[in-house]
Amino acid sequence: MRKRLIGMTGLLVLAAGPALATVGGGDVTLPVKEAGNVVFSHDRHVADIGLKCQECHVKHYLDSKQHVKVTMAEMEKGKSCGACHDGKTAFSVHGDCNKCHQH
Repeated sequence: MRKRLIGMTGLLVLAAGPALATVGGGDVTLPVKEAGNVVFSHDRHVADIGLKCQECHVKHYLDSKQHVKVTMAEMEKGKSCGACHDGKTAFSVHGDCNKCHQH
């Protein structure tokens, strides 16, 4: 009986998960003093491109409170934004700074 109850609870959590998730998440501003802030658009990545939340969370990002800053050199080696923005999957993080950084 206990195993059945745990299994049913798990199914409820899985079924409710998508309803509780915020699709899109809005814009996130990442402060970068030296180069200008970066505004990350969830809508652009989720709605326009069709990425699933799991493609970035928790693989590359956790959440805004637990986010770990990485350097541009680390991004160029495939960390953070550089995982997709490699010049093949999406435009490269190396090059035109104004594509991401706002002044």
